[in-house]
Amino acid sequence: MKKNFGQVAGNVAIAAAASFCCVVCTPSTGQAATVKAAPSTQLPSMVAYVRNGDVYTSKGSTEQRLTTGGSHARPRWSPNGKQIAFLKKGQLWTMKADGTGQRRLSTRPAAGPSWSPDGKWLAFSSLSCNGGPGVYSIPADGTKKEKVLFPRDCRTEALPAETEAAKSVAKELKSDNSVAWSPDGVQLAFRGGDCESIYDSCLSVGDVKTGGEKTVAAFGGGGVQNSGFAVVPSWRSDGAKLAFTAYQEGETATESKPVHLVEYDAITGAQRTIGNAMDRELDYVDASRAVVTSQNAGTTWVTVVGLATGLRTPFKTGEQPSVQPVVR
Repeated sequence: MKKNFGQVAGNVAIAAAASFCCVVCTPSTGQAATVKAAPSTQLPSMVAYVRNGDVYTSKGSTEQRLTTGGSHARPRWSPNGKQIAFLKKGQLWTMKADGTGQRRLSTRPAAGPSWSPDGKWLAFSSLSCNGGPGVYSIPADGTKKEKVLFPRDCRTEALPAETEAAKSVAKELKSDNSVAWSPDGVQLAFRGGDCESIYDSCLSVGDVKTGGEKTVAAFGGGGVQNSGFAVVPSWRSDGAKLAFTAYQEGETATESKPVHLVEYDAITGAQRTIGNAMDRELDYVDASRAVVTSQNAGTTWVTVVGLATGLRTPFKTGEQPSVQPVVR
């Protein structure tokens, strides 16, 4: 049986990890405000993150709450750092960096979005014509309807009915189907793809123009004696590295790995595990640091991690971090 991130988190009884599916998090109350937080590391730009279903931003000692009412997830900064794409009740929205100007782009049910490098398009995951996860794009200004990017064969097919897509999102897409547009605009990383005709679960990198796909990680089937998943991809700003959250159940206990982070070399294909067990949802700060969702004293925290040193600094309580690009 396939497992997604939310299921595994529940199985290991990590209370904070249960909030991973923030589309259905417990709503919080109150008005948007800037509040004083505990002293923490200072970063060169803002980090957007989710706490109790609402979006916050911070770069150090203070934080600002951008949304209220819960049901928000997967904030992602635009390339110029002036906007944030996010999910609200499972649909794609954008807002300005200060939380104003909130606008829904599509009524099609969506999973974790990603901006094109020029800031003109947003990619997101939703039900494809073949019944699995697919990738769509939509103009960031909302002037046109969404179109299919992957699978390639669905580009000429009618879009699935939004009611059917809503059923799929409610089951699975809300928790683990984020996508990531490469910094050069040429590729998209996403869960699923053509590789799902061979494997039970997989992560792909696809060519935006041609629709061709390459399998980055695979679990179950095709001679692979394991089960698991690879989800929530994130590119380093130079496009040389792709990080993702993974989980594996092997044939033996020694072959099994709890939820963890993998860094994939886009040039050589080499992979390495980074961070601690139960770290997830990495986004790069720069070539030497990243922010991740981690566990700290039984609570879910955004933590700054040194990629070479392993040095860890708790940043803010929350999850699903996204780092604001430093525009020079």
